[in-house]
Amino acid sequence: MTSDELRTMKRVEIFTDGACKGNPGRGGWGAILRYKGNEKKLSGAETSTTNNRMELTAVIQALSQLKEPCIVALTTDSQYVKKGLPNGCHNGKNVIGELPIKSR
Repeated sequence: MTSDELRTMKRVEIFTDGACKGNPGRGGWGAILRYKGNEKKLSGAETSTTNNRMELTAVIQALSQLKEPCIVALTTDSQYVKKGLPNGCHNGKNVIGELPIKSR
């Protein structure tokens, strides 16, 4: 991707979380996508799942909403999600930098 292409891409903020009572057990996930002040909220639940699965599901469902390539600023508290990304993609806290993401 060229620097000109990156400059023209939309920047979307995504906030995700997943949780589980018991492991496995009942779980849920949530995500918020924010673009130019507009927000879209997503959520879901499973009767028998794991915490890591819910954390990943939140990210996957949020990214699946993108209709075109975007710069994504992903915020998560999940070490599992952060460790699954390439080195250099996160700042050691909860924000996982801005990543160019291609839509489907």
